Amino acid sequence: MSSYRVAQVGAAGAPFEITERTTRRPGPHEVRIAVDACGICHSDAMFVNGALPDVQFPLVTGHEIAGRVAETGDGTGGHWQVGDRVAVGWFGGSCHHCAACRQGDFVVCEELKVPGWSYDGGFGAEVIAPADALARIPTGLSAAEAAPMACAGVTTYNGLRRSPARPGDLVAVLGLGGLGHLGVRFAAAMGFETVAIARGADKAELAEELGAHHYIDSTAGTPVAEALRSLGGARVVLATAANSAAISATVDGLAHRGELVVIGADAEPLTITPAQLLMPGLVVRGHPSGTARDVEDTMAFSVLQGIRPMVETMPLEQANEAYGKMLAGTARFRMVLAHTEAGRAG
Repeated sequence: MSSYRVAQVGAAGAPFEITERTTRRPGPHEVRIAVDACGICHSDAMFVNGALPDVQFPLVTGHEIAGRVAETGDGTGGHWQVGDRVAVGWFGGSCHHCAACRQGDFVVCEELKVPGWSYDGGFGAEVIAPADALARIPTGLSAAEAAPMACAGVTTYNGLRRSPARPGDLVAVLGLGGLGHLGVRFAAAMGFETVAIARGADKAELAEELGAHHYIDSTAGTPVAEALRSLGGARVVLATAANSAAISATVDGLAHRGELVVIGADAEPLTITPAQLLMPGLVVRGHPSGTARDVEDTMAFSVLQGIRPMVETMPLEQANEAYGKMLAGTARFRMVLAHTEAGRAG
Protein backbone atom coordinates (compact mmCIF):
# COMPACT_ATOMS: atom_id res chain seq x y z
CA MET A 1 0.00 0.00 0.00
CA SER A 2 1.35 3.43 -0.90
CA SER A 3 1.02 6.44 1.38
CA TYR A 4 1.28 10.19 1.22
CA ARG A 5 2.10 13.01 3.62
CA VAL A 6 -0.34 15.46 5.16
CA ALA A 7 -0.16 18.36 7.58
CA GLN A 8 -2.96 17.63 10.02
CA VAL A 9 -4.38 19.26 13.14
CA GLY A 10 -5.01 16.74 15.91
CA ALA A 11 -7.41 18.86 17.98
CA ALA A 12 -9.06 22.27 17.82
CA GLY A 13 -6.40 25.00 17.90
CA ALA A 14 -3.49 22.54 17.86
CA PRO A 15 -0.47 23.07 15.60
CA PHE A 16 -0.04 21.23 12.33
CA GLU A 17 1.87 17.96 12.43
CA ILE A 18 3.28 16.03 9.50
CA THR A 19 2.03 12.47 9.25
CA GLU A 20 1.14 9.89 6.61
CA ARG A 21 -2.14 8.62 5.26
CA THR A 22 -2.73 5.50 3.21
CA THR A 23 -3.62 6.12 -0.41
CA ARG A 24 -7.10 4.91 -1.32
CA ARG A 25 -8.83 4.51 -4.64
CA PRO A 26 -11.51 7.01 -5.68
CA GLY A 27 -15.10 5.86 -5.49
CA PRO A 28 -17.84 6.36 -8.08
CA HIS A 29 -17.94 9.92 -9.46
CA GLU A 30 -14.69 10.76 -7.65
CA VAL A 31 -11.12 11.43 -8.74
CA ARG A 32 -7.83 11.20 -6.89
CA ILE A 33 -5.72 14.33 -7.31
CA ALA A 34 -1.96 14.60 -6.88
CA VAL A 35 -1.75 18.00 -5.20
CA ASP A 36 0.90 20.38 -6.50
CA ALA A 37 -0.09 23.45 -4.48
CA CYS A 38 -2.67 24.58 -1.92
CA GLY A 39 -3.38 28.14 -0.88
CA ILE A 40 -4.00 29.09 2.74
CA CYS A 41 -7.25 30.99 3.20
CA HIS A 42 -8.32 32.91 6.29
CA SER A 43 -11.36 30.63 6.39
CA ASP A 44 -9.03 27.73 7.22
CA ALA A 45 -8.85 29.18 10.74
CA MET A 46 -12.53 28.34 11.25
CA PHE A 47 -11.74 24.69 10.61
CA VAL A 48 -8.49 24.59 12.57
CA ASN A 49 -10.19 26.17 15.60
CA GLY A 50 -13.26 23.94 15.37
CA ALA A 51 -15.51 26.97 14.90
CA LEU A 52 -17.77 25.29 12.35
CA PRO A 53 -20.30 22.52 13.06
CA ASP A 54 -19.33 18.90 12.49
CA VAL A 55 -15.61 19.57 11.97
CA GLN A 56 -13.83 16.29 12.59
CA PHE A 57 -10.33 15.90 14.08
CA PRO A 58 -7.70 14.98 13.14
CA LEU A 59 -8.24 17.52 10.38
CA VAL A 60 -6.56 18.10 7.01
CA THR A 61 -7.74 21.53 5.88
CA GLY A 62 -7.16 23.43 2.62
CA HIS A 63 -9.66 24.48 -0.06
CA GLU A 64 -7.44 26.22 -2.64
CA ILE A 65 -6.15 23.11 -4.40
CA ALA A 66 -4.26 22.79 -7.67
CA GLY A 67 -2.88 19.52 -8.98
CA ARG A 68 -3.22 16.72 -11.52
CA VAL A 69 -5.70 13.89 -11.88
CA ALA A 70 -3.91 10.75 -10.69
CA GLU A 71 -6.80 8.27 -10.86
CA THR A 72 -10.46 8.34 -11.88
CA GLY A 73 -13.38 6.51 -10.33
CA ASP A 74 -16.35 4.94 -12.06
CA GLY A 75 -18.90 7.25 -13.60
CA THR A 76 -16.66 10.19 -14.46
CA GLY A 77 -17.85 9.79 -18.04
CA GLY A 78 -14.43 10.03 -19.62
CA HIS A 79 -14.44 13.80 -19.09
CA TRP A 80 -11.39 13.64 -16.84
CA GLN A 81 -8.20 11.86 -17.76
CA VAL A 82 -5.11 11.01 -15.74
CA GLY A 83 -2.72 13.92 -16.01
CA ASP A 84 -5.37 16.63 -16.43
CA ARG A 85 -4.48 19.79 -14.46
CA VAL A 86 -7.34 20.67 -12.12
CA ALA A 87 -8.28 23.00 -9.29
CA VAL A 88 -10.75 22.53 -6.43
CA GLY A 89 -11.93 25.42 -4.27
CA TRP A 90 -14.46 26.18 -1.55
CA PHE A 91 -17.00 24.57 -3.87
CA GLY A 92 -16.00 20.96 -3.37
CA GLY A 93 -19.10 19.28 -4.75
CA SER A 94 -22.88 19.46 -4.39
CA CYS A 95 -25.73 17.08 -3.63
CA HIS A 96 -27.66 17.65 -6.90
CA HIS A 97 -31.03 17.08 -5.23
CA CYS A 98 -31.73 19.99 -2.80
CA ALA A 99 -33.90 22.91 -3.90
CA ALA A 100 -30.89 25.10 -4.75
CA CYS A 101 -29.23 22.39 -6.83
CA ARG A 102 -32.46 21.65 -8.69
CA GLN A 103 -32.57 25.34 -9.61
CA GLY A 104 -28.98 25.16 -10.85
CA ASP A 105 -27.62 27.27 -7.98
CA PHE A 106 -25.05 24.71 -6.89
CA VAL A 107 -22.80 26.97 -4.81
CA VAL A 108 -25.53 27.45 -2.19
CA CYS A 109 -26.26 23.72 -2.05
CA GLU A 110 -27.80 22.78 1.30
CA GLU A 111 -25.25 19.96 1.57
CA LEU A 112 -22.30 21.75 -0.01
CA LYS A 113 -19.07 19.77 0.22
CA VAL A 114 -16.09 21.88 1.28
CA PRO A 115 -12.56 20.41 1.20
CA GLY A 116 -11.19 20.22 4.72
CA TRP A 117 -14.72 20.02 6.12
CA SER A 118 -16.53 17.36 4.10
CA TYR A 119 -13.36 15.46 3.18
CA ASP A 120 -9.59 15.86 3.54
CA GLY A 121 -8.35 19.09 2.01
CA GLY A 122 -5.23 20.19 0.19
CA PHE A 123 -2.78 20.34 3.12
CA GLY A 124 -1.68 16.95 1.90
CA ALA A 125 -0.05 15.50 -1.19
CA GLU A 126 -3.25 13.83 -2.38
CA VAL A 127 -6.97 14.59 -2.33
CA ILE A 128 -9.99 12.55 -3.36
CA ALA A 129 -12.71 14.90 -4.56
CA PRO A 130 -16.09 14.64 -6.29
CA ALA A 131 -15.73 15.05 -10.06
CA ASP A 132 -18.22 17.94 -10.14
CA ALA A 133 -15.81 19.99 -8.00
CA LEU A 134 -13.04 19.99 -10.62
CA ALA A 135 -12.09 23.07 -12.62
CA ARG A 136 -9.69 22.68 -15.54
CA ILE A 137 -6.53 24.79 -15.17
CA PRO A 138 -5.65 26.62 -18.40
CA THR A 139 -2.21 26.79 -19.94
CA GLY A 140 -0.43 29.85 -18.61
CA LEU A 141 -1.18 29.40 -14.91
CA SER A 142 1.25 27.57 -12.66
CA ALA A 143 -0.13 25.44 -9.84
CA ALA A 144 0.86 28.06 -7.25
CA GLU A 145 -0.97 30.73 -9.27
CA ALA A 146 -4.04 28.58 -9.97
CA ALA A 147 -4.59 27.44 -6.36
CA PRO A 148 -5.69 30.83 -4.93
CA MET A 149 -7.96 31.36 -7.92
CA ALA A 150 -10.15 28.48 -6.66
CA CYS A 151 -11.30 30.55 -3.66
CA ALA A 152 -9.84 34.07 -3.34
CA GLY A 153 -9.90 34.57 -7.09
CA VAL A 154 -13.35 33.23 -7.89
CA THR A 155 -14.92 34.96 -4.88
CA THR A 156 -13.70 38.41 -5.90
CA TYR A 157 -14.20 37.89 -9.64
CA ASN A 158 -17.69 36.46 -9.26
CA GLY A 159 -18.63 39.05 -6.65
CA LEU A 160 -17.84 41.80 -9.15
CA ARG A 161 -19.30 40.28 -12.29
CA ARG A 162 -22.57 39.44 -10.54
CA SER A 163 -22.86 42.96 -9.12
CA PRO A 164 -24.84 45.80 -10.79
CA ALA A 165 -21.63 47.67 -11.69
CA ARG A 166 -20.96 48.37 -15.35
CA PRO A 167 -17.78 49.60 -17.09
CA GLY A 168 -17.10 53.18 -16.06
CA ASP A 169 -18.90 52.88 -12.71
CA LEU A 170 -17.09 53.72 -9.49
CA VAL A 171 -16.29 50.48 -7.65
CA ALA A 172 -14.48 50.33 -4.31
CA VAL A 173 -12.55 47.37 -2.93
CA LEU A 174 -12.20 47.34 0.85
CA GLY A 175 -8.97 45.62 1.89
CA LEU A 176 -5.71 44.87 0.07
CA GLY A 177 -4.96 41.40 1.37
CA GLY A 178 -5.24 37.96 -0.19
CA LEU A 179 -8.68 38.70 -1.63
CA GLY A 180 -8.45 42.45 -1.98
CA HIS A 181 -5.35 42.61 -4.15
CA LEU A 182 -7.11 40.35 -6.66
CA GLY A 183 -10.34 42.33 -6.32
CA VAL A 184 -8.58 45.54 -7.33
CA ARG A 185 -6.95 43.87 -10.33
CA PHE A 186 -10.23 42.34 -11.49
CA ALA A 187 -12.15 45.59 -10.99
CA ALA A 188 -9.66 47.58 -13.05
CA ALA A 189 -9.59 44.93 -15.79
CA MET A 190 -13.40 44.95 -15.96
CA GLY A 191 -13.35 48.63 -16.78
CA PHE A 192 -14.51 50.02 -13.45
CA GLU A 193 -13.21 53.27 -12.00
CA THR A 194 -11.50 51.48 -9.16
CA VAL A 195 -11.02 52.68 -5.59
CA ALA A 196 -8.81 50.75 -3.16
CA ILE A 197 -9.49 51.22 0.55
CA ALA A 198 -6.95 50.10 3.15
CA ARG A 199 -5.18 51.21 6.32
CA GLY A 200 -2.13 53.44 6.01
CA ALA A 201 -0.67 55.86 3.47
CA ASP A 202 2.04 53.31 2.62
CA LYS A 203 -0.51 51.19 0.69
CA ALA A 204 -1.15 53.94 -1.89
CA GLU A 205 1.73 52.91 -4.13
CA LEU A 206 0.66 49.26 -4.06
CA ALA A 207 -2.92 50.21 -4.90
CA GLU A 208 -1.70 52.13 -7.95
CA GLU A 209 0.47 49.19 -9.04
CA LEU A 210 -2.57 46.91 -8.84
CA GLY A 211 -4.52 49.24 -11.13
CA ALA A 212 -6.57 51.36 -8.72
CA HIS A 213 -7.47 54.85 -9.92
CA HIS A 214 -7.96 56.15 -6.39
CA TYR A 215 -6.74 55.22 -2.92
CA ILE A 216 -8.47 55.92 0.38
CA ASP A 217 -6.46 55.61 3.58
CA SER A 218 -9.04 54.65 6.21
CA THR A 219 -6.76 55.96 8.97
CA ALA A 220 -6.25 59.43 7.44
CA GLY A 221 -9.03 61.11 9.42
CA THR A 222 -11.64 61.62 6.71
CA PRO A 223 -14.41 59.03 7.08
CA VAL A 224 -14.31 56.43 4.32
CA ALA A 225 -17.94 57.11 3.34
CA GLU A 226 -17.21 60.82 2.98
CA ALA A 227 -14.16 60.09 0.84
CA LEU A 228 -16.27 57.85 -1.42
CA ARG A 229 -18.98 60.49 -1.74
CA SER A 230 -16.35 63.05 -2.77
CA LEU A 231 -15.62 60.77 -5.74
CA GLY A 232 -19.32 60.64 -6.65
CA GLY A 233 -20.38 57.64 -4.59
CA ALA A 234 -19.66 53.99 -5.28
CA ARG A 235 -21.96 51.87 -7.37
CA VAL A 236 -20.50 48.84 -5.60
CA VAL A 237 -18.29 48.24 -2.58
CA LEU A 238 -16.61 44.84 -2.59
CA ALA A 239 -15.83 44.24 1.09
CA THR A 240 -12.94 41.78 1.29
CA ALA A 241 -11.67 42.83 4.73
CA ALA A 242 -12.82 40.56 7.56
CA ASN A 243 -13.76 43.54 9.72
CA SER A 244 -17.43 44.33 10.33
CA ALA A 245 -16.74 47.86 11.57
CA ALA A 246 -14.73 48.70 8.46
CA ILE A 247 -17.40 47.16 6.22
CA SER A 248 -20.20 49.10 7.94
CA ALA A 249 -18.25 52.36 7.54
CA THR A 250 -18.52 52.14 3.73
CA VAL A 251 -22.32 52.01 3.45
CA ASP A 252 -22.97 55.76 3.41
CA GLY A 253 -20.39 56.05 0.62
CA LEU A 254 -22.59 54.12 -1.80
CA ALA A 255 -24.41 55.97 -4.57
CA HIS A 256 -28.20 55.64 -4.88
CA ARG A 257 -29.19 52.02 -5.61
CA GLY A 258 -25.63 51.04 -4.72
CA GLU A 259 -24.68 47.60 -3.49
CA LEU A 260 -22.44 46.41 -0.70
CA VAL A 261 -21.05 42.97 -1.59
CA VAL A 262 -19.73 41.24 1.52
CA ILE A 263 -17.13 38.49 1.08
CA GLY A 264 -14.93 39.12 4.15
CA ALA A 265 -16.07 36.88 7.02
CA ASP A 266 -16.24 38.33 10.53
CA ALA A 267 -18.18 36.94 13.49
CA GLU A 268 -19.12 40.42 14.69
CA PRO A 269 -22.42 41.93 13.42
CA LEU A 270 -22.55 44.74 10.88
CA THR A 271 -23.78 48.05 12.30
CA ILE A 272 -26.12 49.18 9.54
CA THR A 273 -29.52 50.72 10.22
CA PRO A 274 -32.62 50.34 8.06
CA ALA A 275 -32.68 54.13 7.68
CA GLN A 276 -29.31 54.01 5.92
CA LEU A 277 -30.69 51.58 3.36
CA LEU A 278 -34.24 52.80 2.74
CA MET A 279 -34.04 56.28 1.24
CA PRO A 280 -31.18 55.64 -1.24
CA GLY A 281 -32.43 52.12 -2.01
CA LEU A 282 -29.21 50.36 -1.05
CA VAL A 283 -28.58 46.61 -1.20
CA VAL A 284 -26.39 44.54 1.15
CA ARG A 285 -25.51 41.13 -0.27
CA GLY A 286 -23.38 38.24 0.86
CA HIS A 287 -21.48 36.50 -1.92
CA PRO A 288 -20.50 32.81 -1.58
CA SER A 289 -17.51 31.96 -3.79
CA GLY A 290 -18.42 30.15 -7.04
CA THR A 291 -18.86 26.79 -8.72
CA ALA A 292 -16.21 24.84 -10.59
CA ARG A 293 -17.38 26.51 -13.81
CA ASP A 294 -16.99 29.91 -12.15
CA VAL A 295 -13.43 28.95 -11.16
CA GLU A 296 -12.70 28.09 -14.79
CA ASP A 297 -14.12 31.46 -15.89
CA THR A 298 -11.97 33.22 -13.30
CA MET A 299 -8.80 31.52 -14.46
CA ALA A 300 -9.60 32.14 -18.14
CA PHE A 301 -10.18 35.85 -17.47
CA SER A 302 -6.97 36.02 -15.45
CA VAL A 303 -4.94 34.53 -18.30
CA LEU A 304 -6.61 36.85 -20.82
CA GLN A 305 -5.89 39.94 -18.71
CA GLY A 306 -2.48 38.90 -17.39
CA ILE A 307 -3.73 38.81 -13.79
CA ARG A 308 -1.85 36.65 -11.31
CA PRO A 309 -2.16 36.39 -7.53
CA MET A 310 0.83 37.56 -5.52
CA VAL A 311 1.93 34.44 -3.67
CA GLU A 312 4.58 33.27 -1.25
CA THR A 313 5.27 29.53 -1.37
CA MET A 314 6.50 27.23 1.37
CA PRO A 315 6.82 23.43 1.55
CA LEU A 316 4.24 21.34 3.36
CA GLU A 317 6.70 20.81 6.22
CA GLN A 318 6.46 24.54 7.01
CA ALA A 319 2.68 24.56 7.28
CA ASN A 320 2.78 26.08 10.77
CA GLU A 321 4.98 28.96 9.67
CA ALA A 322 2.92 29.62 6.54
CA TYR A 323 -0.37 29.46 8.46
CA GLY A 324 1.06 31.80 11.09
CA LYS A 325 2.00 34.36 8.46
CA MET A 326 -1.54 34.25 7.09
CA LEU A 327 -3.02 34.80 10.56
CA ALA A 328 -0.62 37.64 11.32
CA GLY A 329 -1.40 39.38 8.04
CA THR A 330 2.25 39.42 7.02
CA ALA A 331 1.79 37.30 3.86
CA ARG A 332 2.30 39.08 0.53
CA PHE A 333 -0.45 38.24 -0.24
CA ARG A 334 -1.39 34.59 -0.41
CA MET A 335 0.53 31.84 1.31
CA VAL A 336 0.71 28.67 -0.79
CA LEU A 337 1.96 25.26 0.29
CA ALA A 338 3.87 23.61 -2.56
CA HIS A 339 4.09 19.83 -2.62
CA THR A 340 6.84 17.59 -3.96
CA GLU A 341 6.92 14.10 -5.40
CA ALA A 342 8.78 12.97 -2.30
CA GLY A 343 5.75 13.88 -0.23
CA ARG A 344 3.50 11.55 -2.21
CA ALA A 345 5.40 8.30 -2.13
CA GLY A 346 5.60 6.35 1.06
